Amino acid sequence: MPSLKELRARIAGVKSQRKITSAMKMVAASKLRRFQKHAEASRPYAAAMRRMLAELAAATAGQGELPILLEGGKGSTHLVVLLTSDFGLAGGFNANLVRATRQLVARLEAQGETVRILPVGRKGGDAMARIFPTKLVDRITGTGGREVQFQTAADLGARVTDLLTSGQVDRVTVVFNRFVNAMTQTPTEEALVPLTVPENDNKTEYSAQYEFEPNEAELLAQLLPRNIQVQFFSALLESAAGEQGARMTAMDNATRNAGKAIDDLSQRYNRTRQSNITKELIEIISGAEAV
Repeated sequence: MPSLKELRARIAGVKSQRKITSAMKMVAASKLRRFQKHAEASRPYAAAMRRMLAELAAATAGQGELPILLEGGKGSTHLVVLLTSDFGLAGGFNANLVRATRQLVARLEAQGETVRILPVGRKGGDAMARIFPTKLVDRITGTGGREVQFQTAADLGARVTDLLTSGQVDRVTVVFNRFVNAMTQTPTEEALVPLTVPENDNKTEYSAQYEFEPNEAELLAQLLPRNIQVQFFSALLESAAGEQGARMTAMDNATRNAGKAIDDLSQRYNRTRQSNITKELIEIISGAEAV
């Protein structure tokens, strides 16, 4: 049985941990409000970008071969871009993404495709280096700052565009956690190349309803790389909001568990102390009777 000194030390240690987890919960909550606002604001813009490009693609149909950034290459090499966090202590935020990526890779390989992986975030990079070391194209870290900068998405988009235009990959899918609320982040697979329009977008037939200046082909050439950057930016914002929500929930659970542990240890401490007092009293009474 632990001594009173050991129990006091354990209680003090758990109280110190509770202070840390409580502080981390409050920090995550303050960040969550800001990231959630940015993520929700990016969704209409990203969806409108996809719709506009679908209209442009419909307008250019039959005018020659479509750009590789629109319809993908002719090969079967699929690039999976995995967006995770640089830091842990966020519950199952990263583990769920890694599991979803493994399932996606297995599904693509079953279809006869060659898979390459580009992890963004230290946690995803470490996991992919252990699971798929031969499939890594590169590793990108340092994206988990205080704010998600568009330049980060622009650099990532330029890297992926280079892989596409050089023929190293033919299709691109990004895997990230879509933010729902503080307790729910949904692992999501979103195809970037070839271009797809989500089911919740307008399902009407896309046709050339406008006159474009300059012509549609020139607009596509300029907007397709930009679209990849915009979709990455939206995904990074969703991931950042989801990370803070997951961390806030995890730290709240940790704080509650620390409180329960303190209560249990305090009861053990009081029982042990009472037992020692009773034992000492019995020894004193036995000694007095012996005299």
